[in-house]
Amino acid sequence: METLTRWVLSHRLVVVLVWVALAVAGGATAGSTIDKLSYESRLPDKPAQMANDAINERFAGTGGRTAPLLMTVTVPQGTRLDEAPHRRQWEELVRRATPQGGRSASYTGTGDRSLLSADGRTTVALLYPPAVPGQAPYAESLPAVKKAIENARIAGAPVELTGQPLLSGRDSGAARSPIIETLVGAVGALVVLILVFTSGLAIVPPLMAAVAIPTTFLLVRLITAVTDVSFIVQYLVALIGLGIAIDYALLVVTRWREEQQGLDAADAEQRKAAIVRAAASAGRAVALSGATVAISLAALVVLPVPFLRSVGFAGLLIPLVSVAVALTLLPVLLFSWGPGLDRPRRSRRPDSPLWTRVARATTGRPIISALVSGALLIALAAPALTIRLGLPDTETLGHGGRPAAAFAQIVKAGFGEGIARPIEVLTQGDPAATRERLRKVDGVAGTAAPAGWSNGGSRVIDVWTVRDPADDAGRDAVSAVVDTARSQPGTLAGGGPALDADFVDAVYGSLPAILGLVALLTFVALARTLRSVLLPLKALILNALSTAAAYGAVVLIWQRGYGSEALFGTPATGAVTIWVPMAVFAFLFGLSMDYEVFILHRIREAHVDLTRQGLRRTTVPAVITGISRTGRLVTSAALILFLAFTALSTIPVTDVKIFATALAAGIVIDATIVRGLLTPALVALLGRYSWWFPRPLARVLMSSADEPHEIPAPREMIRS
Repeated sequence: METLTRWVLSHRLVVVLVWVALAVAGGATAGSTIDKLSYESRLPDKPAQMANDAINERFAGTGGRTAPLLMTVTVPQGTRLDEAPHRRQWEELVRRATPQGGRSASYTGTGDRSLLSADGRTTVALLYPPAVPGQAPYAESLPAVKKAIENARIAGAPVELTGQPLLSGRDSGAARSPIIETLVGAVGALVVLILVFTSGLAIVPPLMAAVAIPTTFLLVRLITAVTDVSFIVQYLVALIGLGIAIDYALLVVTRWREEQQGLDAADAEQRKAAIVRAAASAGRAVALSGATVAISLAALVVLPVPFLRSVGFAGLLIPLVSVAVALTLLPVLLFSWGPGLDRPRRSRRPDSPLWTRVARATTGRPIISALVSGALLIALAAPALTIRLGLPDTETLGHGGRPAAAFAQIVKAGFGEGIARPIEVLTQGDPAATRERLRKVDGVAGTAAPAGWSNGGSRVIDVWTVRDPADDAGRDAVSAVVDTARSQPGTLAGGGPALDADFVDAVYGSLPAILGLVALLTFVALARTLRSVLLPLKALILNALSTAAAYGAVVLIWQRGYGSEALFGTPATGAVTIWVPMAVFAFLFGLSMDYEVFILHRIREAHVDLTRQGLRRTTVPAVITGISRTGRLVTSAALILFLAFTALSTIPVTDVKIFATALAAGIVIDATIVRGLLTPALVALLGRYSWWFPRPLARVLMSSADEPHEIPAPREMIRS
């Protein structure tokens, strides 16, 4: 690290020019990069994806995964829709509302009573307009559909339009760029930094983020030339990149400021020496933090899901670019302008009185501290045991208004909640026999198979469930329908619910192996730096618990609805979007490990210094020193990330809101309960065992170039 820093300081102009060129190029092309992002979420070679592709190919891009629009009417008491005048009127309205190239199903076209309520007063028509790529698949067709039924009435009752695309808010327009949210997050971070530094140094970390973010966008553009990249990446790069880049710069600047105390700012050699010393300590911590974040994000890269794989690739770039900026451009800026920005210059204590008291309290009563904070963490994680994966319940998507009321009336009339997201079965066999088998499956509310839904010997049958496919009973019914369909020769089962089931299998089917690999690689990286066996193991366990606590917060807020209305103005979803827990693990596991690395790296430095002074009981004093000197830093860094995730939660996409909620909750829990209380208590309890690093393991993990390290003999392992 020292060699890199000296080289950078000797080639300052080259370093600055390279980073400026990358940032300018990234900023200039950011708009076109965002335009290249994809809204597709495919599962190659999965049965449901194959079914949906076949349906889209044979039926002009209609249906498949895209849920239908629902056209419905409820006539007054004493009137029936199967009476001749009303039947003809409904038939004509369905024909007029079905876009050219689209397909539809109604009781008048099928004669099927599944689309007419038992009392004959309510009917539903399924409309499948041709879908277009993007977040709003019916953006082109929807205005014409709405116009076709505008002011339409049957027996004096208004005709309404509803369905999952309308209720989810994805019926029109495109997702906005993250510029506003990024600016809000940057302003919040700047306020925190002003309070931390009380000098012009507050502007330095945001400047590093201003270079790292467009550079990352430039690299994302290169990835889009090779594969599809999810639209979610723009938010992650902008807002998570903002938080990480600022956090890494904050760590280096804080340590440089300590090393700068008492030096002559006019002496170039002293300035260089201070930066080199800061890089040797804080720079190593930043490099290790970036490595742990990158390792955890590798969990997404190995998944057989292109959507999440693209998030993983782009996510990997965020810490790597931020580390590169912090280790190259930041030293140049500190050497050139650091002393001038650090005004007014005055003596500052590296130790925080508040965190010194906290450290003394937790290490003075480590058992009580560990039990109380551990119990609190487990209590927060407990709701995660009831997590439900899937799309939100359709009834929770509506925010009031006519579409939500229309869907509630459909459910009340007995059509079944699953009608908003039917399973689309494509069969080449006997459609009547297949449909009869599917109708008899437990939990099925209805089926539809108009004669017009046939092409080249293939026929589409829509099947919907009594319960929403997102809840337990609905999922069981969907599984039964899919199994029944796939047991018939020449029959495929697709649609959104079937694809969701395959998505869960693809994402979580190999989860134990992926988690094991991430844990092993993280352990190796931490063990090499900390020269310890037990500290990395402790870090892995605590990170797992803090991630579980973040899941618990998501379950409480979004699945059960304790605060979703108050915080986001959105009702409970009843389920957690399938990809969110995996993505949360990949990001949060690495990000929360940052703070563990910052703290333990500083504790180890203090332990080494005390050992060199000849002290035998070094662990507790080292913990107090480490916490007192990193507590304020970790709190500030966590607050900055929290503000970035809060800005992320304002993105008008429910999936992103859930994801941001988990990250924000996880960071707060990790920086307070885990790193502020549980970590110092456990290190104090482990005592000298904290530094146990057997020679055989050291020979395997360490190279001859590594700095000397202490390996206490087993008989010396007594608690400090």
